Amino acid sequence: MSLPTSLHIEFEQLKPMPLRGSFHCEAGQLLALVGPSGAGKSSILRVLAGLMKPAKGRIEVGGQVWLDTTKGVFQTPQQRRVGLVFQNYALMPHLSAAANVALALQHLPKGDQIIEAVQWLKRVRLSNDEAMRKPAELSGGQQQRVALARALAREPKLLLLDEPFSAVDQMNREGLYRLLAELRSDLNIPIVLVTHDLNEARMLCDKLVVLDHGQVLQEGEAFDVHRRPRNSRVADLVGIQNRFHGAWLGPSDHPGFGMLQWTSALDTQQALPSNSFQLQVKDKGKIPPGFPVNWVVHADGLALKPAAYNLQRDGFVVLPAHVDAHRDLGELSLIDLTMEVAPFETLKMAVSGAQRLGLKKGAPCVVEMELGLIHIMPKKHRQ
Repeated sequence: MSLPTSLHIEFEQLKPMPLRGSFHCEAGQLLALVGPSGAGKSSILRVLAGLMKPAKGRIEVGGQVWLDTTKGVFQTPQQRRVGLVFQNYALMPHLSAAANVALALQHLPKGDQIIEAVQWLKRVRLSNDEAMRKPAELSGGQQQRVALARALAREPKLLLLDEPFSAVDQMNREGLYRLLAELRSDLNIPIVLVTHDLNEARMLCDKLVVLDHGQVLQEGEAFDVHRRPRNSRVADLVGIQNRFHGAWLGPSDHPGFGMLQWTSALDTQQALPSNSFQLQVKDKGKIPPGFPVNWVVHADGLALKPAAYNLQRDGFVVLPAHVDAHRDLGELSLIDLTMEVAPFETLKMAVSGAQRLGLKKGAPCVVEMELGLIHIMPKKHRQ
């Protein structure tokens, strides 16, 4: 396999669809492009593959410039050595699996192409017998493995995955996840995944690039984006459920901390919010007193406790609540909670194990919230 490479891309255009932003991905990393339909995810993949040229842009992979519109550089897809895996497999129906993979091995002597193709199919866990079958004789998961083997047979410097698992059933999908995880360490190249499945992105990726209307809203380690979304739109797009309204009251009596007033959406339109419950959180000194904010708390910062729990710990707050809705999903339960201090809001949690025992609608409980995992986002305009 080729030496370690990294990807750097920047792009901008107004039509045929607006695109603007930049991101980078190191060798061995998997970066997921997430966002709603029409956000520009597949268009960016086409730019990377050389199937579309932006009005302005630059792409560098492993120190080699593939695109630089200011200098007139534009390498073709064939010159870029990109491995591309499509959602619909894009296999030749009249060829065997091995012959499909051999299409990426035209640089080898004809007698070696099928032999090498079979070896690549073995790497994606397909047998010699399956290698000789045509796509119609293979399952959806097996066809996707053929498509992956064909992409890798080019020994690409960049692997692009365009919603590759969406047409595969859940059991085959999980097998493909494991296979991709195993291959990543051997490949040591940047991998860019387009997906609309947030669970898939969380499970597979190292980095997230959040897109909306063709614009990069935030790029970062997946962990950081989920804990510290740049704004409310990012929080929505990455599936953060517990997003609330508030008013920033300014510094507290403790240096480095400030007071956040928990409000309803209606309260944020009033000069003096009616709800008096306040949370002491970290103060970065960037928000003026009285300014309306949105705030989120990561799932790691929430713990469900029995109703009798009253332990007071520094950096935590205990919130009496009751179960408003309960949905059992086998080993996991999804619950909606109404809190006494904020009856206008619903807090959502996923709980498992002993935490689920005795849960039912109306049951009292306590939520322990870690204040250090609250992230505050100023609203763009006073409301």
